[in-house]
Amino acid sequence: MNLTVKGKNIDVGDALKTRASESLDHIFGKYFSNPIDANVTMSKQAHLFTAQISVHVGRGILLQSEGEAEQANSAYDLAAETLAKRLRRYKRRLRDHHRAETEDRRVSQYTVLAQESDESEEPETVNGAGDAHHPVVVAEMQTTIPTLTVGEAVMRLDLANQQAMMFLNRAHGGLNMVYRRNDGNIGWVDPGLEAGTTRQ
Repeated sequence: MNLTVKGKNIDVGDALKTRASESLDHIFGKYFSNPIDANVTMSKQAHLFTAQISVHVGRGILLQSEGEAEQANSAYDLAAETLAKRLRRYKRRLRDHHRAETEDRRVSQYTVLAQESDESEEPETVNGAGDAHHPVVVAEMQTTIPTLTVGEAVMRLDLANQQAMMFLNRAHGGLNMVYRRNDGNIGWVDPGLEAGTTRQ
């Protein structure tokens, strides 16, 4: 596993790098073998340290966790513990998924711009920065949309600690989305159902 340990506005000593290397080797040796790469980022705001761990455990599978504490080692330990819990929860599914063939669809670049303003309104501010009423939002990226079952999509959402994930439903090939609801449950949107219907 290729491991990178870095600090954001703080120096990360050799002791913490060794700690991260040994603990991640132990965690992945116990729950999942052969992760691709891992990144540990330490930062500090006021009196709290934050540790963020991000690991690619397979093609298209990202595992992320975060810990916060008054000591750097404690923050890292909390993040590592969360990581281990998620791996333990999905250990069998990850191994099955790692062996199975997965399909991805590459989506082309796209750009999203601010809505057009009425001609009667004042022009945008200097440098096209926009104002509070008409912010300019530009997104240009290329990404892949994986073909998954709903269960696999929920697993990836949870492992990566994301708010939402779009995927192609393996059952019918249509676009679906799973997302984290405010009540903590997972919502599932399938446009193949009646319009406006979501599942939980």
